[in-house]
Amino acid sequence: MKFDQFEGFGNYTGLGSSPAIIVIDFMNGFTDPQSPLGTDFEDEIKSTRELLGVAREHSVPIIFTTVIYEDHFQDGAHFVKKIPALKILKEDSDWVKIDSRLERDRTKEPLIIKKFASAFFGTNLASLLSYHKVDTAILAGCTTSGCVRATAVDALQHGYRVVIPEECVGDRSQKAHEANLYDIQTKYGDVVQLDDLKKYFLNMKGDKRYV
Repeated sequence: MKFDQFEGFGNYTGLGSSPAIIVIDFMNGFTDPQSPLGTDFEDEIKSTRELLGVAREHSVPIIFTTVIYEDHFQDGAHFVKKIPALKILKEDSDWVKIDSRLERDRTKEPLIIKKFASAFFGTNLASLLSYHKVDTAILAGCTTSGCVRATAVDALQHGYRVVIPEECVGDRSQKAHEANLYDIQTKYGDVVQLDDLKKYFLNMKGDKRYV
């Protein structure tokens, strides 16, 4: 995807020396087209699996997120009222489980349970990233216009470089996907190609730019 450039916007912040990957809501409820919340993210799952494979080879921290509500749904407040389909995301449901195609390692890869869009809001994500001395948040997952964008904005505000491999994020709406990638690139993070990250993982030393 090509981005228009406006003077004073859209600089690349680059990658630091200590990245982590945050896989946002690639859970069955969102990745299974049979779900009322779902759509076909087959290509994005495939690309994210490829990203995770390289990251695992280089011992890069990987953190997953899911969304789970209690039976009363008060923990979702007006978010659940706005999107009543979220009511399928209960603890005993298969919808809240991470898509098995990503092969999450439960012994090494933490799972963040969230209630709202941002992976930071009301969770211990910032503590986890601090524990790993992370300086760069690489985001994959869905949806680009919702939880990915919200997490990108919060990551920037928490002081992290934000990087999004374009092939590893998706949305139910292609128009919303493209518009939000554009907005993120312009204001909040670096939208890059998966191949660029592969090169980066091969030599994670110092401040890296995309070449």
